[in-house]
Amino acid sequence: MDLIFKKMTQKQAEEIAFSWHYEGKYSFYNMEADKEDLEEFLDPKKRGDSYFVVIQENEIIGFFCFNKLDDNTIDIGLGMKPELTGRGKGYEFLKEGIQYVNSKYKPEKITLSVATFNQRAVNVYKKIGFEEIKTFIQDTNGSNFEFVKMKYVC
Repeated sequence: MDLIFKKMTQKQAEEIAFSWHYEGKYSFYNMEADKEDLEEFLDPKKRGDSYFVVIQENEIIGFFCFNKLDDNTIDIGLGMKPELTGRGKGYEFLKEGIQYVNSKYKPEKITLSVATFNQRAVNVYKKIGFEEIKTFIQDTNGSNFEFVKMKYVC
C-alpha cells in the first residue's frame, strides 16, 4: 500500500462525518451516531494536530487519530472508508498507521479501544500484535457498550 498521511482539514472532516455510512451493526461507527464524537471530529480546535487522513491514489481511504497519553504511549483511533471495510485491507492499513506513529512519535507502546462486538477489527488488531488489556463499559451512542482496551508494544 502506498499511503500518504496528512493533517485532516475541515472539509475532509465534514466529508467523513456526513458521507461515510456503515451498514448493519457497524452503523455504530457512523459519526452522526454520537453527538459528542461528532462535535469533537468537526471542531478544528478539538481535533488539533491529532487527526490525519490517509490518502491512496488521491482518495481518502481512512483516518487516524493519535493522542499522546504520556512520553511512552500513543492512543490511536482509526476508521476506514465504509466501502473498503470487510475486504481484507485492514491489516495493511493498520500496519502503515503503526509505522507512521513509530516514525512521528517513537512510542514504546500503542493503545486503542474497540467495541467488543467488532470481532472483525479485534482479529486484525490481534493479528498485528495487539493484546487485550481489559474490557470496560462506555456510555456512547445513546447507550452503554462494552469495549476492549488493547496494547501493542513497539
